[in-house]
Amino acid sequence: MTSLAKILIIDDNPKLLEDSLPMYGYEVQSATDGLMGIKILDENQDFDLVLLDVVMPNLDGWETLKAIRKNEKISQIPIIMLTSVSDANKQISGLKFGADDYIVKPFVLPNLLARIEALLRRSTWNKEEKTAKALSFVKGEEISPLTSREKEILTLVAKGDTNSQIAEKLFVREVTVKTHLNSIFRKLKVGNRVQAVLLAQQTELI
Repeated sequence: MTSLAKILIIDDNPKLLEDSLPMYGYEVQSATDGLMGIKILDENQDFDLVLLDVVMPNLDGWETLKAIRKNEKISQIPIIMLTSVSDANKQISGLKFGADDYIVKPFVLPNLLARIEALLRRSTWNKEEKTAKALSFVKGEEISPLTSREKEILTLVAKGDTNSQIAEKLFVREVTVKTHLNSIFRKLKVGNRVQAVLLAQQTELI
């Protein structure tokens, strides 16, 4: 299945993200230091987003961020900084350098996924290409219409609710929510929650 977004991970220890992000529909490539990351971006501008660690050998995250923002070919790419620094002043300084968002290590994966989704949704970088990727899921075929209940559930999923939370809010059993989600995935021709939400938002289903 075609990925919804291509992400460059610039991190000297990328294994967790390399293993987990593809499970949620993202294509990933990794660079273990800033110099390698800049080279990859300079040679290939089809990445949709960068996850950039702060502490790395050779060229740290701050200097890598500055170098990316100075390069006209890649200066507009969305960047989320991965940092163990929770000091607000340092984060504000990073925003001045051009970071789009921060997430502090150790992070919870659903939090990172939500940040990625939100940043991709509001980014104008490669917007036409990202929309084409979303629509490629159903190219040549019409999306089966969602029922009002399915739209209601997908809207709650987009807000970050778990199956149990959705069941509680809608006064149904959790197995009923799972059944509706499976129907949603089948109709949208996607494989998971993140893909369903991104596609629904990009095609204005919710």
